[in-house]
Amino acid sequence: MSNRRLVACGVLTIVSLVAPAPLAGQSSTTHPETTKPAATKAWTPPRTANGQPDLQGVWLNSSATPLERPKALEGRQSLTDAEVAELKQRAARLLADDTNDFPGGDSLFLAALENVAQYRNPNRTTGTAADSIEREFDNRTSLIVDPPDGKIPWTPEGKRRYDAGVTAGQAAAPAGPEELTNVIRCLTYGVPRLGVNNASGAGAMGYYQIVQAPGYVVFAYEAIHEARIIPLDDKPHLPASIRQWSGDSRGQWEGNTLVVETINFSPNANVMGAGEHLRLVERFTRVAPDRIDYRMTLADPTTWTKPWSVVIRLKATQAPIYEYACHEGNLEVMHGVLAARATEKAR
Repeated sequence: MSNRRLVACGVLTIVSLVAPAPLAGQSSTTHPETTKPAATKAWTPPRTANGQPDLQGVWLNSSATPLERPKALEGRQSLTDAEVAELKQRAARLLADDTNDFPGGDSLFLAALENVAQYRNPNRTTGTAADSIEREFDNRTSLIVDPPDGKIPWTPEGKRRYDAGVTAGQAAAPAGPEELTNVIRCLTYGVPRLGVNNASGAGAMGYYQIVQAPGYVVFAYEAIHEARIIPLDDKPHLPASIRQWSGDSRGQWEGNTLVVETINFSPNANVMGAGEHLRLVERFTRVAPDRIDYRMTLADPTTWTKPWSVVIRLKATQAPIYEYACHEGNLEVMHGVLAARATEKAR
């Protein structure tokens, strides 16, 4: 696989950083000179043969913007153009040094914000900075657009379940493969694909192919080579007794926006701490020839105190979808379990 692709899901990218060094002009309040995102001009998307807005093609999510707003940027929804340019320079320096660890997920933005001399991930298992795809920096300080503070509105129990999922993803001595996450086992990255859903961040970033046919939209994900088939008819959701890892999705068009509602998630799923009570609403709007605005809203009163929303900007690309082998035959899982037993025997 080309090194512009993400490394396999064995790479762990969760990182803790100390208080970041300030950017030029950084403060806890919005600056008058802060560049606001330009208003999106009215644009009419092309149509498919059956008259639907055309979303087809290969789209790339390579955003460097962190999911949650870092503490050092509290109160600031956007950065100045000068600050973005500085972050890009710092990130380029980190990625050019192959002695740095792989900065997946939010790590590249946070490391650039802190302006570290060298990036080290204590949870890294493999991969270096050279394995990272090119990342897109913009003026936003978080992918979360609601609540306005850019933070996930956890309930105590929801945060506990989420943290337990992260711990499972880092399990050093599992009793068996069942203790490992679906990501580590190369089963599925699930729906929706947020970087903090899994240890590698590979499920969030990467390449998506959208295919449309009468009555259906299909999302083919390069990561783990999954296909998500979404019917566009008026039929109701499956009965609540039928639960799936990625839930049950139904789509419809609202003007130029594809709206997809997904419910009936498996109780064993862990989508940011949520499971069978999750209701996910996704909105895909093609706002330019080379861009789709992808907004998702997650709701589960047992996990979050209120619904929260994320906006991801998908960028058109001419790159093909490649084979994503993850780890063949789940050998990584087998070796991890065998190593755990050998460690226990040696004690």
